[in-house]
Amino acid sequence: MDAPIINYIPILIMFGLALAVATGMVLSSSLFGQHVPSRQKLMPYECGKDPVGSARERFSVKFYMIALLFILFDIEAIFFVPWAVVFRKLSQDYSKLFVFGEMLIFIAILLVGYIYVWRKGILDWNK
Repeated sequence: MDAPIINYIPILIMFGLALAVATGMVLSSSLFGQHVPSRQKLMPYECGKDPVGSARERFSVKFYMIALLFILFDIEAIFFVPWAVVFRKLSQDYSKLFVFGEMLIFIAILLVGYIYVWRKGILDWNK
């Protein structure tokens, strides 16, 4: 089932062309584009509004906790895709049952972690 390296040449050509086009566009815009810096153009852009205050404001720790939890549960959710592919290809009933049981244990561990986070109040923004 191992494919020879020659089967991957079209993919490498595609990546090479994408890199060449992106580099060509950036270089051509910097070489041929107009460069007229002004005070208005050099200001920081904040969704069309004038910047107010310092850009060095502190964020709440809750923001970072929510971001971390999102990344954690998002990455763990990605494990379901290869599991589903392997589970579908299994032919024997006892191995399917074993793999399904392992996934149920994995989901149970995720559920325990989610309940722990919920009980700790990390998901509550009003505190």
